[in-house]
Amino acid sequence: MDMQEQSRVETLRWRDDRLEMIDQRILPARFSYLAYTSAAETAEGIRSMVVRGAPAIGCAAAYGVALEAQRLRGSPAGEFAAALDRAFDVLAASRPTAVNLFWALKRMRAVREDMKDANVEAIADRLLAEAHEISAEDIRINRAMGAYGAALLPDGARVLTHCNAGALATAGHGTALGVIRSAVEAGKRISVIADETRPFLQGARLTAWEMVQEGIPVTLITDSMAGFMMARGEVDAVVVGTDRVAANGDVANKIGTYMVAVLARRHGIPFYVACPMSTIDLTVADGSAIPIEERAADEVTGFRECQWAAAGVSVRNPAFDVTPAELVTGLITEKGVVAQPDTGKLLALFSR
Repeated sequence: MDMQEQSRVETLRWRDDRLEMIDQRILPARFSYLAYTSAAETAEGIRSMVVRGAPAIGCAAAYGVALEAQRLRGSPAGEFAAALDRAFDVLAASRPTAVNLFWALKRMRAVREDMKDANVEAIADRLLAEAHEISAEDIRINRAMGAYGAALLPDGARVLTHCNAGALATAGHGTALGVIRSAVEAGKRISVIADETRPFLQGARLTAWEMVQEGIPVTLITDSMAGFMMARGEVDAVVVGTDRVAANGDVANKIGTYMVAVLARRHGIPFYVACPMSTIDLTVADGSAIPIEERAADEVTGFRECQWAAAGVSVRNPAFDVTPAELVTGLITEKGVVAQPDTGKLLALFSR
């Protein structure tokens, strides 16, 4: 797949009255879309990580509601309303940490409430239009963040990233990788160092794949090599995404991010977080209140058919960790960069 072809790849797309999503579990070995026709199917796609990345999860959830509305557009009003209630509940239960999921569902609920006196067909049409707008808006936001973030990276920067916060984690362009893409588009020579991101290998399977397709220089390392690279002076900046930011600026991101942030501080390397406003949760005072998803043991004990750990071993598999705000050099948002974030600065950001 060349760069022009890659630019047309959509993480999520609406085709023939159904939602199609790239199956990210099988990349880079195979590239294919899976089709979804209901909220329950979409929720399972989110839960099983067919789609992942906070912005993409939010878009998928919005389409999940729209799918249910389209599926029942010929139903009596009472049956339609009850089914939508169930759709919101099943989607909300799919993954707990990414706040964009709940942000998108709240937005879809508001549309439904505004349309409460309309007929079923009109409500269904309006919900689908809102899902389309959420997806288009995500790309616009990523472009705005990319422009702000690109200005932070010097020409020739070697940028370490953890997990995948690229086009595959969003409706398009990406958050952390969107910053890198925008810097490259601006003519800067940027190279990427991608942590493999155990245990689900999003860095190895997804970030490296995206960069290779676009011809952006990328070097893959294991998570435990980041400190070595920093100590050797081979990292100029760290840019990561996030699944939720607390009101004080604490950042929840893929497990292993906290270690990268500590190492970056030790070596005097700026640590940036690409963060759409929808990912900032002002209802959570600090990172200790962010729910951390625990996933299945088999993600740690092996990968696909290959199992390398001893049978019967106890496993912990938290999918996220929390990086304290004091380790964050800046949050890159669509409204600009918030340096050394804290509660006051984030409140001021929302008042702009």
